[in-house]
Amino acid sequence: MTEAIVLVGGKGTRLRPLTVNTPKPMLPCAGVPFLTHQLARLKEAGVDHVVMAMAFRPHAFVDYYGDGSSLGLAIDYVTEEEPLGTGGGIRNVLGWLRSGPEDPVLVLNSDILSEHSLKAQLALHDEAGADVTLHLTRVEDARAYGCVPTDPYSRVSAFLEKMPSPISDQVNAGCYVFRRCVIDEIPAGQTVSVERHTFPELLAAGRRVVGHLDDGYWLDVGTPAAFVKASADLVLGRVRSPAIPHVEGEVLVLPGGVVETGARVAAGTCVGRGAVVRAGASVDGSVLFDGAVVGPGAAVSGSAIGAGARIGADTIVDCAVVGDGARVGVGNELRAGMRVWPGAVLADGSVRFSSDVPN
Repeated sequence: MTEAIVLVGGKGTRLRPLTVNTPKPMLPCAGVPFLTHQLARLKEAGVDHVVMAMAFRPHAFVDYYGDGSSLGLAIDYVTEEEPLGTGGGIRNVLGWLRSGPEDPVLVLNSDILSEHSLKAQLALHDEAGADVTLHLTRVEDARAYGCVPTDPYSRVSAFLEKMPSPISDQVNAGCYVFRRCVIDEIPAGQTVSVERHTFPELLAAGRRVVGHLDDGYWLDVGTPAAFVKASADLVLGRVRSPAIPHVEGEVLVLPGGVVETGARVAAGTCVGRGAVVRAGASVDGSVLFDGAVVGPGAAVSGSAIGAGARIGADTIVDCAVVGDGARVGVGNELRAGMRVWPGAVLADGSVRFSSDVPN
C-alpha cells in the first residue's frame, strides 16, 4: 500500500481575490478543481489512501470529495486548529496514516502542477534506502527559491536559503517521500517547517536525504498569472493530467458554456459551465469560471474571470483578475496585475489608460 498526505491548508493569499470565497486547491483549473489533478496523479501512481491536512475552509474539500470513492481513493480529513507549518501539518495527520514505520508516505504541496514520475520517485526512495526523497527540478533563476545541491549519488548535501548567486539551479519542487517513522519524529503540536527545520536537521544528523531530479513540466500555481497558465497548458496538452481527457483543439468549453457565433475563443481558454462569450468578443488564454459573461466586443487575454462575473461590452481585460460576481462596466480597461474584488462594480468607462505621453 502507498498512501499520501496533501497539504491543503493555505489561504492562497497570492491568488486573491480568486481565493476570497474558494480555497486555492479548489479553484477550477481546466474544468476541475486544481486538487483533482493531483489526486488523479496519486491514484495513477498506485496510491489508495489520502489524508488531507486542512485549515482554511475545510468543508469545501469534504463536501466536494466525500470519502474519495468517486476517484477510487479513500480520503480522510484532518483540520488544524492553529497554523502548524508544513512539518507541523504533516505531523498532525500521523494518527490517520495506515503505513508501517518503514513504509513510504508521499507528501504533496497543493499548489504545484507537475508531470514528474511519482513512481520513479518512489522507486529511487526504495533503492536508496532513504529517510526522505525530494522531487527536485531545475530553474533558470534559483535566486527566488533557495537551492538544493546534491552529490553524484543523488544525496542532498545542503538546503540553502535564497542568495544572490546560487551554487546550484536545483530547487525543492514540493513533493516528498517520507519514511513514515521520520514523520513520527517531527515534534507534535508545534509550528515546524520541513524546509527550514526538518530537512536541515536530518542532514545534520547524518540521515539519508535523497534528491529525485526530474526536468519535466513543473509550475508553482500560487499567483494569478501562473494559475491561468496552468489551466491553458492543461487545455493545450502541454502537460498531461489523468483528471481530464485529451482536448481536441485549443479550447475547452464545459457543459452549458456558450460561445456565440462571431465570438473568438483561443489559446487554451476554458469556458466554464453556464459561462457565455458574446458575439464579437475575443478571449485568449484565459479562465472563465462558471456563469461568467464576456460582453460583445470585449477582449479578454491571460486573465481569470470569477464565477458569475460580468465583463461589459468593449472592455479590455489583459492579464488581470476579476473576482466572483463583480461587474465591470462598458468600455473599461483592466491591465496587467489589476484585481477586481468579488462583488465590486466598476461604472462604464471608469478605468481607462491613455497612451499619450504628457509634454
